[in-house]
Amino acid sequence: MTDLRSPITTHVLDTALGRPAAGVPVTLYSVSGVDLDAGEPTWELLGKGTTNADGRVTDLLAAGSLSEGVHRIRFDTAVYFEQLETPEFFYPWAEIVFLVSDPSAHYHVPLLLNPFGYSTYRGS
Repeated sequence: MTDLRSPITTHVLDTALGRPAAGVPVTLYSVSGVDLDAGEPTWELLGKGTTNADGRVTDLLAAGSLSEGVHRIRFDTAVYFEQLETPEFFYPWAEIVFLVSDPSAHYHVPLLLNPFGYSTYRGS
């Protein structure tokens, strides 16, 4: 049986409110090379979405299109906090950089978020 889901998924939970974080814009990139002048990686946009009512984005990337290498997910947390009218927050975005070593595997990258911190782990 073929797995038709995105090989990279995410889930954002607002730990301050104890609920999923809906409405967070999420962007997925992969390293496409290195800027030799700056000595920094160059990033290729792979996909984007917005967390749903359950705080999930399940369609960042088409099934079967994942490649080995370094990837980055950017969460635009300022958009989320501003829509909630959060009076103060510290991180306008959170970026998680991770290594894909097996393109046939599923990578679930959750974000636990509050106005003054965030954490992540490799989920299932």
